[in-house]
Amino acid sequence: MNRPASERYCLTPAPGGLALVQELLNTAPAGRPTPADLPDLLADGSLGVAQEWADLAVRDWARETGRADVRLALTDEDLPRLRCLRDQVRRALAAGDSGGDAVRFTSAPVVVGLAGDGTLTVEPEGAGARWLASAVLAEGLLAQASGVWRRLKICRNESCSAAFYDRSRNNSGVWHSVRGCGNAAHLRACRERRRVQA
Repeated sequence: MNRPASERYCLTPAPGGLALVQELLNTAPAGRPTPADLPDLLADGSLGVAQEWADLAVRDWARETGRADVRLALTDEDLPRLRCLRDQVRRALAAGDSGGDAVRFTSAPVVVGLAGDGTLTVEPEGAGARWLASAVLAEGLLAQASGVWRRLKICRNESCSAAFYDRSRNNSGVWHSVRGCGNAAHLRACRERRRVQA
């Protein structure tokens, strides 16, 4: 599979079209301490990098969802829009059940179709950042309807903050890697307890 943003964090992709949302979220180094090693794939001045990421992510999305290939052409003006979308989706996921401010996307149109067998379909529309926002929000809506949206999470390790799909049986995961981020959190907590007791 071609999920360059999530693969650089060694993450298992979310299922189906939800992997596109995870990919967008992982285009940023988020809270990682070494942004030079893991650059923001949507940074200003990195249109070539962003286009390469989008080509791979959208091709993979089309394959996963059984759609025809989409040719997406990004412009320099699309990059700040995509970063804004990424940040808003990230904040919504991080807020979780505690809620947050509602955000309305009026420039991300989707087409709802009704197939001959009565199946509803949601298709992204637009060009560049508008199409990508439409696809990401449509996949988020479909994931909510199927009950898997709550499994897409932001790692609680502040120096990581990678978007991961929680595959735990009871949906209780809080770190993208129990060995890495989880052990680091437990070690910090243990040291703090010892410091307080001393």
